Amino acid sequence: MRGISDLIKHLVIINVIFFFSTFIFGNIVYDLFALHYFENEKFEYWQLLSHMFMHGNINHILFNMFGLWMFGSPLEKMWGKNKFLFFYISAGLGAAALQMIMYYVQFSSISDQIIQLGYGTDSLNKLLNEGLYDPRILEVVNESDLIDLIRNYNSSMVGASGAIYGILVAFALIFPNSELFILFLPFPIKAKFLVPILILGDIFFGFSSYSVGPIAHFAHIGGALTGFLIMWYWKKNQFNKNRWDL
Repeated sequence: MRGISDLIKHLVIINVIFFFSTFIFGNIVYDLFALHYFENEKFEYWQLLSHMFMHGNINHILFNMFGLWMFGSPLEKMWGKNKFLFFYISAGLGAAALQMIMYYVQFSSISDQIIQLGYGTDSLNKLLNEGLYDPRILEVVNESDLIDLIRNYNSSMVGASGAIYGILVAFALIFPNSELFILFLPFPIKAKFLVPILILGDIFFGFSSYSVGPIAHFAHIGGALTGFLIMWYWKKNQFNKNRWDL
């Protein structure tokens, strides 16, 4: 990997190791290291970190690792490896936090309705774990909401996308006039325009019923927001002028 720093190279290698381990060990790797909803029995605290190194398919990992190398390299060169690693991990944790909050809001709003109908914890657990429920519930809760309830409870989040969104925000703030090419557009777009467009797209898809796939849009937003807040704090306190290398 010529032209790539040791830190980014090691991050890529860790991601690749996790990715190929899923082919060897199957779903047990996802059960252990993907981020599950925090009320699900499969949830473990280390998943808040480990999910950042998991990916669902080859395109997923290729795009994320390309973004890490392309946009992370100039930031690491400017900040130093320790400061960059802190930023990268923090953005990933912020992404996980916002996605979990949104899952909780959606989950609790529906589960509270079911409990208020007089159904206890056992009935709710049968619904969540086995998909079994009293048809009378549909008189108050529509079927699509029940599907969302089960999906959120059994969700598993993987990918470095949240951390990459934090990196994109930092890149756009530091190099706003850098011209970037994206697929299907024959002309470049400046970073200060492209990154907000990407974030606005995630906001739209996150709050609407439209989506191009099983994408954790709020994780993208959470990573971008965390990256922005860190950049704002560093600028306010002039931490961005100091390297953290030891």
